[in-house]
Amino acid sequence: MEGEGTDRPRLEKLPDTARMSPGSTGSYTDRASAPALPIPEPPSRTPPSSSTNVIDAVLRGKSDLFFGSREILRESYVPARLPHREEQTRKVAEILVPALRGDLPSNLLIYGKIGTGKTVVVQQVRHEFQRRPEAEGKVTFLAVNCATIDTPYSLLQTIGNSLAPTESDRIPTGWSLDRVHTALRDQIDRKGGIYLLVLDEIDRLVARSGDGVLYTLAQINTELSRSRVALIGISNDLKFTSHLDARVRSRLNEEKLVFPPYDAAMLEDILQDRAKEVFREGVVDSGVIKRCAAYATLESGDARRALALLRLAAEIAEREHAKRITSEHVVKAKSRLELDIIAECCRTLPSQCKILLYSILQMYERRRAGVLTGEVYEAYSRLCQRLGLEPLHSRSISNYLSELENLGLIRAVVVSRGRGGRTREIVVDVPIAETFPALAEDPLLAPLVRPRGPGQTILTNFDNPDRTFTA
Repeated sequence: MEGEGTDRPRLEKLPDTARMSPGSTGSYTDRASAPALPIPEPPSRTPPSSSTNVIDAVLRGKSDLFFGSREILRESYVPARLPHREEQTRKVAEILVPALRGDLPSNLLIYGKIGTGKTVVVQQVRHEFQRRPEAEGKVTFLAVNCATIDTPYSLLQTIGNSLAPTESDRIPTGWSLDRVHTALRDQIDRKGGIYLLVLDEIDRLVARSGDGVLYTLAQINTELSRSRVALIGISNDLKFTSHLDARVRSRLNEEKLVFPPYDAAMLEDILQDRAKEVFREGVVDSGVIKRCAAYATLESGDARRALALLRLAAEIAEREHAKRITSEHVVKAKSRLELDIIAECCRTLPSQCKILLYSILQMYERRRAGVLTGEVYEAYSRLCQRLGLEPLHSRSISNYLSELENLGLIRAVVVSRGRGGRTREIVVDVPIAETFPALAEDPLLAPLVRPRGPGQTILTNFDNPDRTFTA
């Protein structure tokens, strides 16, 4: 081919004024004599948003208050030392330690009010077991929160799938309950050893689904050849076992431990321990710990509440760029938590219970007065029909009403109807404007919850114990 193999001319760096003429064959001309070419505009950059600037500033900055992980102030954190729970920790360890020798320990039921350290004591004993060489391959802890896993099917499926060695061994949805039970038994017996099954909030499971699944788990050892299972139940209901069938109580044959509530001084010790691990020296005012402990003591000595108050107070102080955490920040945190707890309660309710609460809120908003239990059931049934669901029996609804009352979302007041006798009237004890959106987070209820108009606020007994009106 012509020109193949010839040396190509070497291109020298041209002066800045030289440019190739458009349409030329390679000759260069002066820029002044060449027609001007349009210079493309550089791509426009979107200016950073205000939220981007805020996030960048926070990430660049150094906290004046925290030096340790904020996880230390959360209930999921398991500290090395549990003030005022040394005796309970010792007793739990003594009951379970036979498992380290290969012997089946007794079933254990732990009672106590919310935030009395029941779960964290069991977690601490679990961590200690897992550090010991005697437990390796011989003792397996399994933990299930029955507040969310509250049906026999989901409970047995969750336990079985936590033991499945491969994806193909997992228990799918859609099997019969008997088949799930058989698969769970095979999973447990495959490895051998002692299994310590922790059922947190076990009373919620029984209230939701009855005690049949407890009987199944309590007698599973008769079906196993290589493994054994001990149950550890954690309950907020001191009368929990009185609701169980006699056969279930006989099968459980459990030991019992009762955790007393913390008093203000105990909560102060707990908060002081955590504060030393997470805050810089001298940033916590002297009255902060006392106020957090005092507020939590008024709510039955709930340590989780005290920790949440301290953590949120510190975060509020940090957002305000304060150099110290003060009692005023605790007051703000208390107000914020009251609304957050309501939303969290609504999120963790079973779907049928959410429908029930929605029907109560809807009627209460319309009347701005208490509603009768019979009317509540009728309204609940109508909502179920709209959603294409089968309404629960009135007895189950009665149990759910008791649960909502225990959570502080509603209050049942006995009223006299004259010759009609006495009946219960349901009063709402939460702010409706904040509760409706929390319920709407459940996709099942989303079609029911209508958007609220601007400025429309429904005040309930939560806002003013003496009056209920629209503002």
